[in-house]
Amino acid sequence: MQSAVYEFFKNGGNTDLIGVANEKDAFLVSQVVEYMGKKAYSLPDLRASFGDDLLSFSDELQQLLITLKQYYEDNSTKKVLISPIRTLLTPLPTKNLFKTQSIEFGETLNLKDFKYSMLNWGYSIVDVVESQGEISFRGDIVDIFPINSELAIRISLFDDEIESIRYFECETQKSKKDELEGFEIVPALFSLSGEEFDELNEKIELIQSDSFVKDIHSLGLWALKDVCADYFEKFNIKLMHSLEDEISELGFFDKDGSKKLNSLQVIPTAKEFKSLDISATNTFLNFHKNKKITLLAKSELLLRQEEIDVSFGFKQSELIVNIIGYDELIISLNKQSKKRRRKKASIILDELKVGDLVVHENYGVGLFKGLQNTTVLGSTRDFVVVEYQGDDRLLLPVENLDVIDRYISDGGHLAVVDKLGKGSFSKLKAKTREKLLEIASEIIAVAAKREMIEAITLHQQAKIRDFQRDAGFEYTDDQKKSIDEIFADLKSSKMMDRLLSGDVGFGKTEVAMNAMFLSAINGYQSILLAPTTLLSSQHFKSLYERFNKYGIRVEKLDRFTSTKAKSRILADLKSGELKVCVGTHSLLSVELKNPALIVLDEEHKFGVKQKEKLKQMREDVHILSMSATPIPRSLNMALSSIKQYSQILTPPNEREDIRTFVKEYEEKSLKEAITRELRRGGQIFFVHNRIASIENKKKELQELLPNLKILVLHSKISATVTEKEMIAFENKEYDLLLSTSIIESGIHIPNVNTIIIDGSDNFGIADLHQMRGRVGRGKRQGYCYFLVKDKSTLTEQAKKRLIALEANSFLGSGSVLAYHDLEIRGGGNLIGEAQSGHIKNIGYSLYLKMLEDAINTLLNNTPVKKKEVEIKLSINAFISSDCVSEDRVRLELYRRLSRCESVRDVLDMEEEMVDRFGKLDIYTKQFLDVITIKILATHSDVVSISNFGQNITLKDKNEQKSYLKSRSKDDDDVIDTVLSYLRKKVKNG
Repeated sequence: MQSAVYEFFKNGGNTDLIGVANEKDAFLVSQVVEYMGKKAYSLPDLRASFGDDLLSFSDELQQLLITLKQYYEDNSTKKVLISPIRTLLTPLPTKNLFKTQSIEFGETLNLKDFKYSMLNWGYSIVDVVESQGEISFRGDIVDIFPINSELAIRISLFDDEIESIRYFECETQKSKKDELEGFEIVPALFSLSGEEFDELNEKIELIQSDSFVKDIHSLGLWALKDVCADYFEKFNIKLMHSLEDEISELGFFDKDGSKKLNSLQVIPTAKEFKSLDISATNTFLNFHKNKKITLLAKSELLLRQEEIDVSFGFKQSELIVNIIGYDELIISLNKQSKKRRRKKASIILDELKVGDLVVHENYGVGLFKGLQNTTVLGSTRDFVVVEYQGDDRLLLPVENLDVIDRYISDGGHLAVVDKLGKGSFSKLKAKTREKLLEIASEIIAVAAKREMIEAITLHQQAKIRDFQRDAGFEYTDDQKKSIDEIFADLKSSKMMDRLLSGDVGFGKTEVAMNAMFLSAINGYQSILLAPTTLLSSQHFKSLYERFNKYGIRVEKLDRFTSTKAKSRILADLKSGELKVCVGTHSLLSVELKNPALIVLDEEHKFGVKQKEKLKQMREDVHILSMSATPIPRSLNMALSSIKQYSQILTPPNEREDIRTFVKEYEEKSLKEAITRELRRGGQIFFVHNRIASIENKKKELQELLPNLKILVLHSKISATVTEKEMIAFENKEYDLLLSTSIIESGIHIPNVNTIIIDGSDNFGIADLHQMRGRVGRGKRQGYCYFLVKDKSTLTEQAKKRLIALEANSFLGSGSVLAYHDLEIRGGGNLIGEAQSGHIKNIGYSLYLKMLEDAINTLLNNTPVKKKEVEIKLSINAFISSDCVSEDRVRLELYRRLSRCESVRDVLDMEEEMVDRFGKLDIYTKQFLDVITIKILATHSDVVSISNFGQNITLKDKNEQKSYLKSRSKDDDDVIDTVLSYLRKKVKNG
């Protein structure tokens, strides 16, 4: 492909636009265009047809608008557009839709007009700005994230004058120190006037579409059709050769489009040049030394890394062009740069929603009922309301919000709401604590035993480099780091016990294979254990493919292995002839001659008996556990002296984001989604979360598509049947798996790339996010459909949540929440007591807190006993709604403030709040003082503080009382008196 473009331009060819198959090809072509001294502008692959909901394509649409704007602003004649052919069939926004507005320091800004104009330009008004194209207004502070900016921007006003302009980080919501002189706002969609915007909305209403909402974001481009230009009329287009298949596939649903494309001229196949896909080596370059060689590299360092002779010379360039001709060779040492790793937000909005189950450390499971502003004894405070059995309500002062946590347990288990003041919850906690101390001491005992044994050392060898090159893809940085950590353990003569976590499809098996390969070439045995036959056969395939080339035999042992094969494998393992074996728990009872390493996949899914056997095996071999669920940082810290931890957080480079649609349940769109996947030879997951009506759903689908082969699975079907049927499903004996929320979390079926979730409004955002992650794990585009029965019955909040999911294939707070849930579950799984009733009764989060305490107690890292302070001061202290208007944002601030551990933390929070919300009012400041009082009191062993008028009483843990008198009974005087007393007490120790 590169050779054809090179030859075309070299021979004087000219064009405005080159049509390609997809974004990957667009990248390759753009590199040659740039090499030929022209500026390349690559458009994204916008695979949407007229009437499709564009929210599902918001990344592409945004990229399209940014690139077109840059293209229109470039006045040179040496510029070329490169576009995937599907994009050419969409309307082309013209230059006049890209006006901009500049914002300068010291200017006046009419907020009302500005808000109106940003709305017309396609910005979404939100409470908290998290992604591009969003804007929020809070009093005299405006946050905006222009689509052409890497960072969001915060404008502070004094009256209507712009007082400061700064960048801020969405993850922390904190602004940068340096001020900007000004910046330019580009439209999030199109620069429309109020009149044009209203006109456009009228046109949108007339479009026939099944999009979930009808607005400028979902259908704007289609409604602008009359104002937009046509790529075919505006540009002289040349197509790349060999696009016949793509164009004929297009003909199925867009005959006109494929006709237009077929009428275009094609860039011919190269005659003199050929594209190269070989890496540069000295031997290769020496062989071609009589040709004119151009070696492209970002820096000389790359030549040194690849051990290439510097005498060949090189051209400093970031381009990737690889072409060979009769007398010319162009070869590049550069690698395509990876996708940016998204930062994880530290602010979790919507962590607690009204109606959620929460666990109070002392009173147990209740229902969260939101914030309530209440006046008690003449002073106004905010309380969190938790409802227990018999409508009993607990009012929890917001400064103590840290004693409640979301109730997280295994899916499908319904929690029982506790009864207030019955004492049964504290008995339950005591029982759990006993059990946890047992578990923790066992973990520590095994670790201590292993510590005494000198481990087998495995030395790295040159072969390992070849093995890594054979993978056929570039390792991600996380994979490289994990492999280095494992190798360091294996050669340290200390027993390795390492947990490797990473989402399914992120390449954990590849990392484990490196360790197993190292063990085999050092002459030792290694085994890989998986909890199900399906997982073990998937691992076997991977290992067999990679190890075969090196003459390393790999066998598989599970209940499908024939008796004859089984006895041969057992004999070879005993004699040491077989170095690598994969299997289910049947591998636990085999005899090994010289084992060095055991790799465990999803260990928490093994049964109790198998775990006992594992414990015996564990004593004198290296252990590497793999898990799809991460563990929380605090637990990792508590366990750090016992277990090491590696994490893979980056997806492989070629992995595509998942395309998400929200639709009302409608047979037509359901049929379309299923047939689209079947047409490309794929399979489908269909989630229907009610066992009672799952058979009816099967009938319904069968009537819709009579030839559809459907497999039904749910928790009432036995594990053996489930496993057998899942293998049949993986072997493509069924087209669609209809199940309650996906059966197997660690499962990876590369051929399933569409998931349909029925009644998606009944799931939490974290669950939806996790289910969506079950597809699109290979190189194929994944599709996810969230179906809703009747959108008119949805609450605004549920609608918003689904639209956010549709527009972001990567979710800001949704993914953080999903990750948070996963971590907490992962922590429970790690201990292997996931089946126990304890977790169900108290929820994972409290269980983990108690577990950390138990481990710390036994390791003599004295756990910090949490001290509670009762503050009964009659003062008005709360974050006022004038300062922070949104309840969910206030709640998030309360949650973070209640977890502050030092006065410094409170000051940092105050700085952040001033930055985000402007000047704080008196009540908000007083609330911050209350938090400071609480922290100082815990440091000086004070357990309660109360006042009556000017008389203040403080009581310490020994029931000793101190009496203070403030200047007056005004709030500020009472606070000052308490603060100065406590500061002195802390200072004097």
